[in-house]
Amino acid sequence: MRTGRLRLLQPGEPAPRALARSLLERCSFPPAAPDAPGRPGFPCAVSGGPDSLALLVLASEAGLCPVAYHVDHGLRPGSDSEVEVVEAAAAVIGARDERSGPVEVVSLRVELAPGPNLEARARAARFSVLPEDVATGHTADDQAETVLINLLRGSAAAGLAGMVPGARHPILGIRRAETRAVCREAGIEWLEDPSNEDRAQLRNRVRHELVPALNELSGRDVVPVLCRQAGLLSDDEAFLCGLASALDPTSARELADAPRPLARRAVRAWLRRATAAEHPPSSAAVERVLEVAAGSVRACEIAGGVSVRRMKGRLVLHRDGVPEVQ
Repeated sequence: MRTGRLRLLQPGEPAPRALARSLLERCSFPPAAPDAPGRPGFPCAVSGGPDSLALLVLASEAGLCPVAYHVDHGLRPGSDSEVEVVEAAAAVIGARDERSGPVEVVSLRVELAPGPNLEARARAARFSVLPEDVATGHTADDQAETVLINLLRGSAAAGLAGMVPGARHPILGIRRAETRAVCREAGIEWLEDPSNEDRAQLRNRVRHELVPALNELSGRDVVPVLCRQAGLLSDDEAFLCGLASALDPTSARELADAPRPLARRAVRAWLRRATAAEHPPSSAAVERVLEVAAGSVRACEIAGGVSVRRMKGRLVLHRDGVPEVQ
């Protein structure tokens, strides 16, 4: 793991704040709580990379009390010492901003067994131990990559809308180059993860190959374009989902009479809620349910022993052949 090099501030030397302050208008941090003992901390997932460390700096600048949660996956020799970089950054930030005070660092560890889908399993393990409302340091560049990855996977509007700006993703309006500049301004060293260069990972190929190729083909920086499109699709998706929420997804007649875009969303939300699935159902599964609602077929399989059957004009979810209470 390489370390980002820069001139470190000397003890007692005030850190400049011009850049961090100017970037706050493009962030979506929640309002700061009144300055009072015991005010709640703002949980941040911090790996030690420049994006997550900039998240800490900006959260502090926004008047919040950031708490840095660092998760060691134990995937690299010496990974248990990486939290020291986070602790050093937290000390600099806490000393700089009297409003936030000391920045607490919480060190966590997860164990991963060797095997396929390591990146996805590491992410799942990481979020299983992090606070549910933890903020992440995803940037505009991450948003653009997510949109492209979802496009390659055949995602519909919800996937192409990418991540939703807000308290969970407060720096989506910031570019990756700017997070490094924030760290430099604050006098903070960061870690460079060598796995970010591994072209075996789809995201890394999108980052290092597809995005530069699109920039060249279009003659422009495509990241702002993709982020703008994601924002428009996010608004459209929220509007359509709001209309779909008025439908009863267990009423075959309502689904059959509703506009198809609304019926799809109603069924997708129902299936995900009823099955407590981590991921939304596939488009093919949704279409099969709509065929049941239309009366084309009597029942259909979803996945994992789950099926949907039409009974007296209602759609009933069955798990392993047993109907569930709706």
